[in-house]
Amino acid sequence: MTGPTRRETFILGAAGLIPAAAVAQEQPRRGGVMTVHFATEQRILNPSLQASTGVYIVGGKIQEALLDLDAEGNPVGVLAESWESAPDGLTHTFRLRRGVTWHDGRPFTSADVQFTAMEMWKKVLNYGTELQRFLSEVQTPDPHTAVFKYERPMPQGLLLRALPDLGYISPKHVYENGDVRQNPANTAPIGTGPFRFVQYERGQFIIAERNPNYWRDGMPYLDRVVWRVVTDRAAAAAQMEAGQILFSPYSSLTIADMQRLGRDPRFEATTRGNEGNVRNNTLEFNFRNPVLADARVRKAIAHAINVPFFIENFLGPFAKVGTGPIPSVSTDYYPGVVEPQYRFDAALANRLLDEAGQRRGAGGVRFNLRLLPAPWGEDIALWSTFIQQSLQQVGIRIEVVRNDAAGFLRGVYNDWAFDLATGWHQYRSDPAVSTTVWYRSGSPRGAPWTNQWGWTDPRIDGIIDRAATEVDAARRKALYADFVKAVQEELPLWMPIEQIFVSVFNRRLRNVANNPRWASSSWHDTWLAS
Repeated sequence: MTGPTRRETFILGAAGLIPAAAVAQEQPRRGGVMTVHFATEQRILNPSLQASTGVYIVGGKIQEALLDLDAEGNPVGVLAESWESAPDGLTHTFRLRRGVTWHDGRPFTSADVQFTAMEMWKKVLNYGTELQRFLSEVQTPDPHTAVFKYERPMPQGLLLRALPDLGYISPKHVYENGDVRQNPANTAPIGTGPFRFVQYERGQFIIAERNPNYWRDGMPYLDRVVWRVVTDRAAAAAQMEAGQILFSPYSSLTIADMQRLGRDPRFEATTRGNEGNVRNNTLEFNFRNPVLADARVRKAIAHAINVPFFIENFLGPFAKVGTGPIPSVSTDYYPGVVEPQYRFDAALANRLLDEAGQRRGAGGVRFNLRLLPAPWGEDIALWSTFIQQSLQQVGIRIEVVRNDAAGFLRGVYNDWAFDLATGWHQYRSDPAVSTTVWYRSGSPRGAPWTNQWGWTDPRIDGIIDRAATEVDAARRKALYADFVKAVQEELPLWMPIEQIFVSVFNRRLRNVANNPRWASSSWHDTWLAS
């Protein structure tokens, strides 16, 4: 298996989109404060318990995973120094880094790995519960060895690709008593990373300072990192121009401001460093509504929306038409354009709705739906309005209900109080990491970005399970092609737009975007030029 698939990345400069140029090597400078745009506050900051970019952007500097990705997108050791796997995929052994301490001074050991894997990844972590479903135990023969035992084969490639996002470790001595989900350390994390948590003032800022006992000699270079909570995107752009914010991650600014700042020589607006965070814009259906349980209605909704028009007029060069849940950048698993595709056809949409018995009534309205858009990015807000306007043309009246992050997650994943929802699906190198969980039934209620649609298909569950335990790469790829065809036919949710996140940097920052998940990784080697 190759590393996370990469396509040409771009910097938005004065001449438009141009290939990213290499930055000359400089001598790192110690000191300075890195200020970061934090657009959406989180309920927790512990990436062992919640996998999301909003958590990684903070927690990934404080806590560390067993592995990360190198510049070429290949797995590289962090808290694990080396690893080996049995040919049958049932046993995976990790040799852990020695001399690592938690921020409270306690030693990091295999007991921490065992506790985190069994009590957090397997039971609570939103993508981890499915990935580690067949994890039976983690043996700890000594303080620096962790042996993962599986009931069914775990392909080594899948595990290694998953661990940069789903392999963060928490301290057992902090979490072993009580409910891990209610622990105070979830908003004041204790880790082994280059920065130590200092303070979180909700609605204002989060501060972390240099870890003087960090295991990488001479690092980190920065004195501290400050995340400024700025929910107004225009205000965040203004703070970047004033030098108050040095980095805005994950397409958190308006599309117009990203383009404008990219033409300013003080800044770089680029997809570089986000190759491991390809995303699709989604449209999710609640099958508890009997109208949406009819496949003809779901397909009519898709055919009623002119995706190419939306991309051309609202997203521009930052997006392309998606063809399914596995994006085109995945050279390992992308099956090509698999039919059916739901191309814009208003006449067909009207015909399907009529066939489903949903004929127009008073005022030409067929039925009403509530749409909950995620508050992550401007593109989602624009997309939800475009959905509303498009569906009105075929007689579907949409009420758009805009909530903050907590309200959105609760409404969709806990309370199921939605008809339609829209947000981002992020592809993380392998379909079993963060893609098939959107489709497989059985995820715990409340687990974000999993199948909470009230939809179950045993045939598709079976394909997902066989692919996740298949150690032969060619057979895995064939199974994922079957998966894509099946879900395109059933359309339990729709992923019609493909994008890579855009980062905006102040050019004073150095050693940035130097791996495919840089915004989520540790920033141990980042420094600030004078």
